[in-house]
Amino acid sequence: MKSGLGTLRRCFEGAVPAIISTCDENAIPNVAYLSQVHYMDEEHVALSFQFFNTTRRNILVNPTATILLMDPVTAEQYYLHISYLETVSEGPLFESMKARLAGIASHSGMSEVFQLKGSDIYRVQRIEPIPGALPLASPPTPNLLPALRRAIARMAACQDLSDLLEDALTCVAQEFDMPHTMLLMLDAAGKKLYTVASRGYHHSGVGSEIGLGEGIIGVAARERVPIRIGHCATEYLYGRAVRESYLQRHAAIDIEMSIPVPGLAKSGSQVAVPITLGERLVGVLYAESPQEMRFSWDDEDALVSLSDYLALAITSMERCSEHTTEPPEEGAAPVKGTGNPVSVCFYSADQSVFINNDYLIKGVAGAILWKLLCDHSSLGRDEFTNRELRHDTSLRLPDVVDNLDARLILLQRRLTERCDSLAIEKTGRGRFRLRVDGTLNLREAVG
Repeated sequence: MKSGLGTLRRCFEGAVPAIISTCDENAIPNVAYLSQVHYMDEEHVALSFQFFNTTRRNILVNPTATILLMDPVTAEQYYLHISYLETVSEGPLFESMKARLAGIASHSGMSEVFQLKGSDIYRVQRIEPIPGALPLASPPTPNLLPALRRAIARMAACQDLSDLLEDALTCVAQEFDMPHTMLLMLDAAGKKLYTVASRGYHHSGVGSEIGLGEGIIGVAARERVPIRIGHCATEYLYGRAVRESYLQRHAAIDIEMSIPVPGLAKSGSQVAVPITLGERLVGVLYAESPQEMRFSWDDEDALVSLSDYLALAITSMERCSEHTTEPPEEGAAPVKGTGNPVSVCFYSADQSVFINNDYLIKGVAGAILWKLLCDHSSLGRDEFTNRELRHDTSLRLPDVVDNLDARLILLQRRLTERCDSLAIEKTGRGRFRLRVDGTLNLREAVG
């Protein structure tokens, strides 16, 4: 049975509350409003289980019900005749519904009351249109397929990962009218996401980190599921969630070493889409808007399709970089810097780097920079290749999926933002140059 639920997806946005009718074992009916009806596929919906109330009791003894839905644009109404299958209290479906319910609760001032206990899954047996007055004319909606086609064509023309990441966000802004976006990659250890590109914010936040399960971005990554929230939900605002989690895990001084996550002061809508290739999580594409209910099902579909292509493109470029090294670009040899002294301190414990006492970066990117600076200082080297870094055991790169290219992009952008005396310049595929304008003063701190 193909129920055709996909044609009713506007009804599931929550703009108009749905109503459910159930009966007890004595056929006594009960009618109640629903907090959330979640579209799953063409044959299934999920309802939020928050309270052990009359509706819940009725379903457990008589697992059939009827839902009244209204299209918020055309005012058309439909009955869904449904039958209860099971309840899940964890996993992608549960987390997606939990996030959306948090937005609804925050919007209605019911955050302390609306706590999701489970997601009740139902099979839709029949859809019954309700006859009545002629429906309102549906306003034209933008066709995102041409926009998606243009975006993929532009991304397909990119020659390196840095251009691909930037063009992806440019396409989202220009083609989908989503000016506030971030792109995050999963680190090699698979425990955190780090920002490699952003658009539409006062500061880029490149290098900022979000743990799996933290905020809407972290939950989307952990569960490998798109999450879309139409109203501001405090616990899913990534900046607040990440900072509170960080404070719980680290001493207050560590906050000074964390790079702030960019974001809107007042976010009305958010959507986070995992970038995946098979079972591998590559990263997350995130967009937000000050407007409530900004992102629709169509927007989510377009971002998912774009992310699927992005996963393929990123993986292809990573594999190509592992085996390809082009000759350096022709040009004048780099001039040795004669500027002010550049004091660099490296802490081996967490591979963090401070330049002139200001925090720059840590982790693999910090270890890479320290190696480049040491080779430059002791051997006079300026030219390096990605391949040699991959084979350098001191960097402790994993054997599988090292994310080296993304880490170099991150390091390059952090230096551009934070240090005028140091720079990484691409000189060919798999090649780059370290530019040092000044006299290096290197110090390694073991503690």
